[in-house]
Parts: sequence; structure tokens; C-alpha cells
Amino acid sequence: MHGVLREQQFRLARHLRDPERHGPPAGLEDRRLRLYRELFYGNIEALLAGSFPVLRTSLGDQRWHARVHDFYASYRCRSPLFTKVADAFVDYLQGIEPDTPWQRELAHYELIESQLYLSDAKDPDHDPHGDLLRGEPLLSSTARVLAYRWPVERIGPAYQPLEAPALPTLLLVYRDAALQVRFARLSPMAYRLLTQVRGNGRERLQALAADQQEGLALLESLREQGVVIGTR
Repeated sequence: MHGVLREQQFRLARHLRDPERHGPPAGLEDRRLRLYRELFYGNIEALLAGSFPVLRTSLGDQRWHARVHDFYASYRCRSPLFTKVADAFVDYLQGIEPDTPWQRELAHYELIESQLYLSDAKDPDHDPHGDLLRGEPLLSSTARVLAYRWPVERIGPAYQPLEAPALPTLLLVYRDAALQVRFARLSPMAYRLLTQVRGNGRERLQALAADQQEGLALLESLREQGVVIGTR
């Protein structure tokens, strides 16, 4: 009896995820099944639409729902947490033929925005008044330095490029004191200063062959915004 019930449950789950490929268990009224199909799919679609509002409007109804239906039917989530559905969707996009060339990067950018907005991460131990040239500058736990091929911060229903620009899009994405997620474009020097060069502030700028006063001004400006929290 236990095995029969388990098979019925699996068959019902397969049907709810992909009714075109999997028939329902015998004896269930289609009117009731339709209610469950719409409820389950609607919950997943609403979660994803809330996490990826720009991607959703950029793709339009037909492409968006086709993509979500395929994700719902074919992707196997490993976490039972609703807060991880957006992560799973971004992972799913890595394994499919995208509808647009910028789709994966836009989804990742929106995921980062959502994660920073909801984050309760604590900053590491630091000296908020530390010397940014002599010490090692530290970023806030709610700040990310990102690089993309596509101008993800500009893409939307009215702007959908077909070719990537010659230069990458370098962004600082952060949550401000009012708990709003914001972004700023970075110069190549600023990007390398914040990500690619180890050591204290002076060593980083020397490795970049960059002007120390300009670099220090940038770091101090970021500290005033709460993006740089001080030194390690």
C-alpha cells in the first residue's frame, strides 16, 4: 500500500509540473487538477516575476511564461526554501539556449540586487577610521563589484541590444543606509583597485600605476557612502 501511494504522489507531482508530458493519477477530476496546476505554477511564476522584474518585462508574456514553464517542468531544485528559487532559476539559465544573448547576465544582475536587498550579512571586524592607504580597505558585506559583457543596468523593454559593446560593463552594486539597492559604473582603474590587486591601498595603487591622490579620493568617497567600511 505504501508503494502504491508513493507512486500516486510521484505521478501527481509529475503531472502538475508538466501536464503535457505526464498524465494524472487515475480517478482525479480534471477540474480539481486544473486548480492545483494553476496554483502551483502561479506561485512559482509570481516568485520569479518579483525577483526578475526587468527580465520579465523585457522578454514579454509569451517568452517569459514559456521559460518559466520549462524551468518548472525540467529543473530539479535542491533546496526547499522559496528564497532559493531565484538562485535556481539563474542556474537553470546556464544550461539552456537563451532567448536573448543578454538574458543570463541580466538575470544574474537582478539576482544580486535581490540578494543585497534581503541580506542580513554582518560586516567583518574592521577599523572604520583606518588609513585607507596604509591599511587594507574593506567593502561592505552588502556591496558587490561586478563585470558583464552586456550593459545590464540599461537593458529593458525599450533597449535590447543585439551585440555586446566593445568594452565590458563594470559596476558597483550596493545597499545604502536607507536600505535601497543602488549601482554605480566603475572605471577600469576603480574596478581593478576594488577587486584584482591585493595589499594595502598604497600597494594596490602602485601596482596599478595609478595616481595615489585620485585613488584615495575614490576610496574616501566610497567610505562616506558606506561602501568601503574601513580597513581590516
